[in-house]
Amino acid sequence: MPYRPNPRRRLPIQLNALQLTGSIALGMWLGFLAIALTCWLASRLLFSEQLAPVAQTVEQLAKPPVVAQPVPDIPPQSPIFQQYEENLRKNEQAQRMDQARSTSRNLSNPKCQFWLQQDQTAPSEKSRANVLQFCD
Repeated sequence: MPYRPNPRRRLPIQLNALQLTGSIALGMWLGFLAIALTCWLASRLLFSEQLAPVAQTVEQLAKPPVVAQPVPDIPPQSPIFQQYEENLRKNEQAQRMDQARSTSRNLSNPKCQFWLQQDQTAPSEKSRANVLQFCD
């Protein structure tokens, strides 16, 4: 096999400044979109698991559970029935007060904080009514 030198061919390359600038701009734009999409997907995956209990709690607070109250076999005029109704009212009010104390939105409400403190130090009907009025 005879040795034949291969002369290198020259490829003519023409640089067009407009095409080069457009290619770089398109590459940067696509890179930005890829980074933004990756960050968005990562945040959806990471934070959706962490916020799932919070979302469930918000849904539960939005729809309070309907508890079937047992109806006693006591005539409505008896003192025992009146005491039963009063206990129901007190329990419902206590639940609403506990809910007002535990809601994180009320921590940033100064009027609610004031009346919660008043109700804690000197409980009265006025302080309970104001807690229920100013706290969500």
